[in-house]
Amino acid sequence: MKKLLVSLATAGLLAFAAAPLTAADTAPKSVIHVVTVSFKADAKPEQIKAALDGVKALPAAYKGITRVWTRAIKVQGGKTHAIVMEFADEAALKAYTDSPAQKDWYKVYLPVRDSSTTFDITN
Repeated sequence: MKKLLVSLATAGLLAFAAAPLTAADTAPKSVIHVVTVSFKADAKPEQIKAALDGVKALPAAYKGITRVWTRAIKVQGGKTHAIVMEFADEAALKAYTDSPAQKDWYKVYLPVRDSSTTFDITN
């Protein structure tokens, strides 16, 4: 009897593991915040570096940000850089607006930013 139960349990687990994943299974609830940026023409390389380093530090300053990317491989549309932040969910993105973490980062970012375009993406 014990062998039968173990065999049935194993068969059930194998059947579950073999089931294909659906879009609902793989769609994260996080929010991807994509910012394409053009820095001011007179921005010094160290100012741009400080802005990018500042955004890299945001996950430690704001718990709702889980990941940050700053090394753009390809940028189009006249922009020079791209910044991507992953937020835990939509509530974390909304709470980030005007947060102390955002305000601190803006102190180094806004003075050198010429223009930017933002896209917020989720499932």
